Parts: sequence; C-alpha cells; structure tokens
Amino acid sequence: MTRSHRTRRIAGPGAAAVLALSACSASGSDSSASAESGGQGITGTVTVFAAASLKESFTTLGERFEKEHPGTEVTFSFGGSDGLAAGINNGAPADVFAAASTRTMQLVTDEGHTTGSPSTFARNRLEIATVPGNPHAIGSLQDLTASGLKVVLCDRTVPCGAAALTALTAGGVELKPVSYEQDVKSALTKVRLKEADAALVYRTDVKTAGDKVEGVEFPESAEAVNDYPIARLENAPNPSAAKAFVALVKSPEGQKVLGGAGFLKP
Repeated sequence: MTRSHRTRRIAGPGAAAVLALSACSASGSDSSASAESGGQGITGTVTVFAAASLKESFTTLGERFEKEHPGTEVTFSFGGSDGLAAGINNGAPADVFAAASTRTMQLVTDEGHTTGSPSTFARNRLEIATVPGNPHAIGSLQDLTASGLKVVLCDRTVPCGAAALTALTAGGVELKPVSYEQDVKSALTKVRLKEADAALVYRTDVKTAGDKVEGVEFPESAEAVNDYPIARLENAPNPSAAKAFVALVKSPEGQKVLGGAGFLKP
C-alpha cells in the first residue's frame, strides 16, 4: 500500500491505519473552517484511500485538484481494496474511499462509514500480462496452464483476484499460480521483473506499463468486469474537500483522465 501524494511504501493495511491516525491532527485542523460549499473556501488536506489500480489516474487528478484549489494537498493511500476498507473500519481517518469492486465498498457502507450512497465512476476488465514479446505464445486462459509456465494472480480477497477467479471459472480453467499477490501492482511487478511469465491484471495496468509488458485479451474477461465505486466518508476530517474531490473524479475532466488510462465508462 502506498501513501502520500508522492507515494511511498507501507507495510500492509494495519500500517496504513497507524500512519493515517498519526496524521489526524495535521489534517483535521485544516478543515475546521471548511463547509460543504460546492468548491468555495476549500483548503487543507484531503486524504483519499484508493485501489492500487487507480494510482496513475488519481495521482494526475490529485495534481489537478491542488491547482484548482490553491492551499489544498491531496494525500493518497493506494493498495488492495480490502486492506483499505479494513483500515477505514478500524478508524483510519480518511475523506474519500475509491474501491475496485462494489463488494469491498460494501464492507465500509455496512459499518455506516460512508456519507450517502457510493456511486460507480469507472469500470475495469482483466488482461493477461506477459513479458515483452510474449515468448511463450500465450493467447488464451488455457495457455496459462502450460507445464513450467510461471503465472501469478492477485490474492482472492482483493478485487483483481476475485475477478481472475470468476474469469477462470467461466473458462473452465484450473490454474495453480506460483504466488498470490497483495494487489494488482505487485502481480504486474512480478512480470515486469521477469520473475513470472504471466499475470492476470487489469487492462489499465497493462497500458500503464507500456513496453515493459505485453497484453493479451481473452473473451472470459467480459464475465468479470469490475465496477469502481467512490464515496465520501462519514467521519471525513475535511468534508468540503472530500465533496470536491469526488466531484472532480465524476466530472467530464475526471472521466477523460480515467478513459485515457484505459478505464471503461461507468
């Protein structure tokens, strides 16, 4: 999981909660004079917990938000959606939660930690990521079962892992990965470092990786498209900034950034 606008590594969801709690005094004081004014008088820090697959697009939107609202700072915690949800439910102060599946958002809404109903702002589907040149000629899910092929998946508890399981089941493919990774970025890194031959990841991550991996589409991915919901949080330290950030994500400008990253329209 990563945290801060410039992003640095954090060792797991528990650490995210501790770090977020330690930042409470700094971020909470910033918002004491703010009101939900639709963009007027927005100052201070807005803390966004977001799925790892949103790192590049949300970082871009964070920079735009800061330019549009001088005196603000957007701080991110990126990671597996389940871990982020656990951090929020355990008291980590955050303003906005953007998850990679409705199931993980429900973990937070069930505890009464969201304001209003979450709304879907993007969708994503899987691709097979292979090392450049696709030397093993992988063209389908079934090809991932070839003897000696090293394949990694996201852990089944996080949205990309759940989507992979759905797609594999739809294709009637039984796969034994060499490892399960904590989020989609970790799975892709295995391929980028050539520690694995292939991984099931989001198409957006394949696009972001450029020529460091090669993407292979497969028809079963249509059975495992993830909706991405976003919500303001009930105990947001900076509610006015939270409202404005969610509005930016859902705006035509925000949708253009997300579409450019490969996300599907909600």
